[in-house]
Amino acid sequence: MKYLLVLLILISTVPVKAQPSHETFDALLKKHVDGDGGVNYRAFKSDEQKLNSYLETLKQNAPSDSWSNDEKLTYWINTYNALTIQLILKYYPVKSIKDIGSSIQIPFVNTPWDIECFEVNDKELSLNNIEHGIIRKNFEEPRIHFALVCAAVSCPKLLNEAYEASRLDAQLTDQTKSFLANTSKNKISTDRLELSKIFNWYGGDFRKNGTLIDFLNQYSSVEIGKKAKTSFMDYDWSLNEQ
Repeated sequence: MKYLLVLLILISTVPVKAQPSHETFDALLKKHVDGDGGVNYRAFKSDEQKLNSYLETLKQNAPSDSWSNDEKLTYWINTYNALTIQLILKYYPVKSIKDIGSSIQIPFVNTPWDIECFEVNDKELSLNNIEHGIIRKNFEEPRIHFALVCAAVSCPKLLNEAYEASRLDAQLTDQTKSFLANTSKNKISTDRLELSKIFNWYGGDFRKNGTLIDFLNQYSSVEIGKKAKTSFMDYDWSLNEQ
């Protein structure tokens, strides 16, 4: 009994790993991103050190098992978006994130999404590792495709505030509705759909609980018929710059 009490005391005194604050990132986004998701990268350069410091804080405060799913997902969404901005600033000025691929001088790395740029828990991660190996693998949440922004015009707009665990569901819903309502990225009518290629590239993520149209009808202001014809729009990789 004495040993059990000692064990319980030891367990109760183990510190719970704190979540990092996203206030710095929130302030930077409010300062340099407009309501349409356009980024003032030229001005952002003056705050590059603040962004780097924020990412260092994230590295030192990785998610732990004590965090909720929303807390973990919030961490990884903010990490992905902050790293993407950091990458653009490193090579700025560029016309497209894809142009960075030709500037990379790393063996066996051909795209900016494969650069190992974030070390956490002694593992070096790339943007692809974070998106596909962590977020898509561990979270059953198709709306992340409207929160993760790869710095392109055809991407969903970059939210001009940080994601917060307490509001994550509402933020993801708002982002999804906003993306679907943007006629430069999706054209939706009852019987015809011209959709972003995101719905083609990640089609399986949107069909886990029904059809693609079932998913869209949860967030579209237009009721889409089950037999609507679907095509996909060209993707504009130009930089999402103001």
